[in-house]
Amino acid sequence: MEAKNLSGKVAIVTGGSSGIGRATALQLAKQGAKIALVDLKEEKAELVKKEIEELGVEALVTDTDVSDPNRMAESYDHVLEHWGRLDIVFANAGINGKVEPIEDLTAEDWDQTLGTNLRSTFLAVKLAIPHMKTNGGSIVITSSINGTRTFRSFGMSAYSTSKAGQVAFGKMAALELARYRIRVNMICPGAIKTNIGQNTFPDKEELEKIKIPIEFPEGSQPLEHKAGTPEQVADLVSFLSSDLSSHITGSVIHIDGAESLL
Repeated sequence: MEAKNLSGKVAIVTGGSSGIGRATALQLAKQGAKIALVDLKEEKAELVKKEIEELGVEALVTDTDVSDPNRMAESYDHVLEHWGRLDIVFANAGINGKVEPIEDLTAEDWDQTLGTNLRSTFLAVKLAIPHMKTNGGSIVITSSINGTRTFRSFGMSAYSTSKAGQVAFGKMAALELARYRIRVNMICPGAIKTNIGQNTFPDKEELEKIKIPIEFPEGSQPLEHKAGTPEQVADLVSFLSSDLSSHITGSVIHIDGAESLL
């Protein structure tokens, strides 16, 4: 029987209704953690909740705009009222946002991407601190190879900036919170088979004027020549959430099949 390394623990997963968030919520549940899905897509989140409950694990859903301080605070309060503790936060919610040249990008589009990705990460971490101070805990932030190790995704200046900001913020938080035994780590996935493309708004005509053609004969992932899966990322988050990674904090871990080394 598989060991349950997270039995009795409570995890908040933002953006848990699909992709990496869903896969991670299920993996943490398999390890015994109770799961709070914090997500705007309530119908999809309810389906994930049902999957978790079929594993014999408790779960709840809060319909939340992760960039709204009031709704996020209400969600955290609801989780604490329900289960009385918080051990794990997976700050995963995010969008690609508007993809177009800097010259054509509006301030509103810039704000939407940074507001969803960077502001929501700040709130997810900030609101966890009072509830983790006594017993410690693990916070994992989903960043990206874009803005941290690669810069060839043309038109994604806002997205890449938000991802670089998440890494800087996570490192600051790791040092500040170490005294409370709250660990903060950042994961940087490469190409992963998810539906984040539904939150991507490319202006293909405008992008043509800044693109530099780069082609690799066998795909952009040297390790397997294919995009990674949400489940592979979930395994990493599960490790960082457990005591197996008890001496790891402030680390940036790239999970991309060597894609970002090209």
